[in-house]
Amino acid sequence: MSLQHIAIIMDGNGRWATRRKRPRTFGHQAGTKSVKAVIKACVKQGVPNLTLFAFSSENWLRPEKEVNRLMELFMRSLNKETPELLSQGVKQNFIGDLSRFSSKLQNKMHEVSQLNPAELKLQLNIAVNYGGKWDIVNAAKKLANDIKHEVLNSESIDESLFNGYLSLGQLPAVDLLIRTGGEHRISNFLLWQIAYAELFFTDVLWPDFGAQQLSDIIDEFNQRERRFGKTSEQINA
Repeated sequence: MSLQHIAIIMDGNGRWATRRKRPRTFGHQAGTKSVKAVIKACVKQGVPNLTLFAFSSENWLRPEKEVNRLMELFMRSLNKETPELLSQGVKQNFIGDLSRFSSKLQNKMHEVSQLNPAELKLQLNIAVNYGGKWDIVNAAKKLANDIKHEVLNSESIDESLFNGYLSLGQLPAVDLLIRTGGEHRISNFLLWQIAYAELFFTDVLWPDFGAQQLSDIIDEFNQRERRFGKTSEQINA
């Protein structure tokens, strides 16, 4: 089975900067280079879907100065990187509760998400103000509303139908989840979508993560046996 969808928790920017006696925001800036490297690597390796955890719903609790700087970097990246991404065949999509962002940033995300490359090679999903629990609750609300207005009957609800109400409902489930930075947590990311994902945790801090590290993980992923509840004998039959 080919690798269809990679998701990455990009962790370690702040610690990377602290070790260099620089402000945490310096690490976030350095991390943008890793984003570009990983996107290029996915295009090169033919991975059609990549989801990056850029800003969680819990990240608003960080110091105001750091949050403001992150918003500035986000806007700058959208303005600067979008033309190059389109030329590489990358379409951007944004998932999460976007209502909390400034109207200027919301408008920019909407504008960027409407742009399509001449030849689509990679669907890049950027999770901002996102939480897995929020995603599931939000899907349940939309589902309940459709039942209320008799768009569908409750008896028709199954996993496949529910999946369609989630943020990434039109995409394949996540095959491979990577977290950088040494922590071994999911951190409320894509809780439904990673049900059968292979998990990889690396001590490499995000600004030091690039194409080679991704390639090594993909090589290891390809050595794993994914059984989805079956036995090895059934898989190899």
